Amino acid sequence: MSDLSYADVSARLQQRWPEYKIEPTLARVQRLVELLGDPQKAYPVVHLTGTNGKTSTARIIDTLLREAGLRTGRFTSPHLESVRERITLNGEPISEQRFVDAYAEIAPYLDVVDAEQEHPLSFFEVMTAMAFAVFADAPVDVAVIEVGLGGTWDSTNVADGTVSVITPVAVDHAHILGADPVTIARDKSGIIKPGGTTVMSQQSLEVFEVLLAKAAEVGSPVAREGIEFGLTARSLAVGGQLISVKGLGGEYDDIFVPLHGEYQAHNAATAIAAVEALLGAGPQSEGRVTTELLQTGFEQVTSPGRMEVVRNSPTIIVDAAHNPHGAEAAAAAVSEAFAFQPLIGVLGCMKDKDVYGVLEAYEPIMETVVCTRNSFVERSMPAEELGELAIEVFGEDRVLVRPHLIDAIDDAIRLAEENAIALGTGGVLITGSVITAGEARTLLVRKPKQADE
Repeated sequence: MSDLSYADVSARLQQRWPEYKIEPTLARVQRLVELLGDPQKAYPVVHLTGTNGKTSTARIIDTLLREAGLRTGRFTSPHLESVRERITLNGEPISEQRFVDAYAEIAPYLDVVDAEQEHPLSFFEVMTAMAFAVFADAPVDVAVIEVGLGGTWDSTNVADGTVSVITPVAVDHAHILGADPVTIARDKSGIIKPGGTTVMSQQSLEVFEVLLAKAAEVGSPVAREGIEFGLTARSLAVGGQLISVKGLGGEYDDIFVPLHGEYQAHNAATAIAAVEALLGAGPQSEGRVTTELLQTGFEQVTSPGRMEVVRNSPTIIVDAAHNPHGAEAAAAAVSEAFAFQPLIGVLGCMKDKDVYGVLEAYEPIMETVVCTRNSFVERSMPAEELGELAIEVFGEDRVLVRPHLIDAIDDAIRLAEENAIALGTGGVLITGSVITAGEARTLLVRKPKQADE
């Protein structure tokens, strides 16, 4: 057991290159996992990329695989509240002690790689290696791995996916990945590997062409939403929605998905196809995926920070949408699932995002937007600057500026309650970035104290 504390390890990780600062190379992380004995090769991997929907889809896949009797590891990013959320075993974040031990076990090898390479290992590279090592040590039957950024040069790409999953591709991180979906798709297609199966969510024709060309180049069989699999029915239900899916191995009817939004129904269909691809379901085989397994598995699915109701009276929703594509999906979801009159928005965005596009997506559904700022000062847009952009979109009389998130939430609740007296049931949507959603959850969600904390 290490003499380091959880705070010590967290501080050491934060001293490394931040995850939003990348260099197009796998050399450092490849060297690190080689020194560790290539733990990422110890288990099958479901590898996910895409612009939006990765984490929700990863969580669904993880849950369904556990329902099928497999021991799972899951690596996702970024986290909402605790960095430990990124590394889970059987659906639960590893404990603080396991996190510390995992770091201590690989720390000597970090020093070796740092000394050998031109630049030291980044925060995300170290986290990736920790996850791979934890999963090998557990051991897990399968690991569900979400890329951090892009695909080809993402540090998770030292793993070869038995199944590669590509959720919808749109524009995000344009200054790094490219200014259009086709360019971004080329980078994300790097996770498609020889010997693996590729599962693709619905894409534009141009993106499909890029992904299919890569799959053909490496000889990867493909399953495309809308062709080999897809939704056949969808209806609203209390607390979520009811879906039917044409899968790779059969038809699955009347599955309750406890998540809001049409995009989550599509994520669910993609996740089902990925599980089928991993477990061997096919048109000529019953496989291990059944309607009963899916119905029981989806009962346990959660997606924190994704159209998540965290309080009632008034209803408060947190959502991690942070680009126009995600904001449009969130706006459609809240309009479909809730009848808020009025809806008050609380928005805290990162300055390197298409903030104007996010504001445009929310303008039709929000009566008032309260502009604020999360604690990530290095990247977050100042509340006053966000407010100036919001005035251009919403008009001055529909914009408030509150630099502190707690004040922004308080004012949004007040506006929702005051205006609801005449108009109906008011609601609050807190959104704009994963950090904003996570900090709102910390303020609003009461959690039981963990034994190791």
